[in-house]
Amino acid sequence: MVLASAAPATRVAAQLVPDARALGIRLEGEPGPLNAITDVAGVEVGHTTLIRGEGELVVGEGPVRTGVTAILPRGREAGDSTFAAWFSLNGNGEMTGTTWIEHSGILESPILITNTHSVGVVRDAVIDWMKRRDPSFLWALPVVAETYDGSLNDINGFHVKPEHVFSALEGARGGPVAQGAVGGGTGMRCHGFKGGIGSASRRVGEHTVGVLVQCNQGARRDLRVAGVPVGPLMEEPTACYADPSVSAEARRSGVPWCPGVSDGPEGAARDAGGHLPPIPEGAGSIIIVLATDAPLLPNQIERLVVRTSLGLARIGGMGYNGSGDIFIGFSTANRAAAAERAERVALEMLPNDRLNPFISASVHATEEAILNAMLAAETLTGINGYTVPALPHERLREIIEAANRGLEGS
Repeated sequence: MVLASAAPATRVAAQLVPDARALGIRLEGEPGPLNAITDVAGVEVGHTTLIRGEGELVVGEGPVRTGVTAILPRGREAGDSTFAAWFSLNGNGEMTGTTWIEHSGILESPILITNTHSVGVVRDAVIDWMKRRDPSFLWALPVVAETYDGSLNDINGFHVKPEHVFSALEGARGGPVAQGAVGGGTGMRCHGFKGGIGSASRRVGEHTVGVLVQCNQGARRDLRVAGVPVGPLMEEPTACYADPSVSAEARRSGVPWCPGVSDGPEGAARDAGGHLPPIPEGAGSIIIVLATDAPLLPNQIERLVVRTSLGLARIGGMGYNGSGDIFIGFSTANRAAAAERAERVALEMLPNDRLNPFISASVHATEEAILNAMLAAETLTGINGYTVPALPHERLREIIEAANRGLEGS
């Protein structure tokens, strides 16, 4: 088993840090120094990554390809609440704690992201973690969100445990954010490629908008990068089965053997057996977390959170029927907004007429965060030898360069 929590910057820097601009991709806006949600001062991110086993699925044993990601709006040492808002583009998913945010406009817990069938244990563990840290603790409605990793992970084996949640929370740090197949994003796929955790940020004057996503959505045919329809130009590589020992009953209909895997008489015999239902193209979900240090009220934060759906659309997200597209945002300004027993609290807010740059920053940071998740993720093989390929960087570079030449020649 591999437990990879958030680490010091030196270790994180050793992991693949996505850089779309190095591929010639023209992206809008000015990123912060880390190009991550942690460019918003005080925000910390932690991951616990669980990878164990290989071969045919044995429920309760593995293979395991899952984890937990934690976002702490004010860090581990500061439990103060924040103004917040949420939005559901398509509700085939789960994010707990949102009804109180909708009514109060206040977020009073960390935000955790995991797989679909681990929401309950993660929610309970967060409550336990909060109780242990605060002797005056009475109750909590923590925010825990999910996307489905059951094509790569033994999701019904319930491998995420309370100690993994504690590890992600205690390991949360500022600085560079590990991305790709890490934390809650370990077993996710995005637009037919390996997906997972992605992050990006945009500067807006003296303020910052940061976004973190767990992307598991989209059809390849819809994928667009910087306005270029790259999906139809990337028919290969596709998801495939890398393990020739996997029984026919474990194979999903319509998924080929990976290159180099025998599909001769022996393979054909395996293929003649029954199939599990295929994964519908476009099935999946995305969780988007937006942070800003701008002084915004909950209704203004909601306006930014809603606009992240436009960033999702720019990269080809359609909000299909089977997709749980649920978004949340918070502002780290107005720190005393939820002060207990205060008779009156002074607040700051930006006028609505100043929101336009923040709206565009929310759109562009979301678009890049999703792209970064795919750029950072490497090819991963999970249950039954099912393999999801990484987004091919060189092929993407070729497509983008050709598009850029076309623009320059027009």
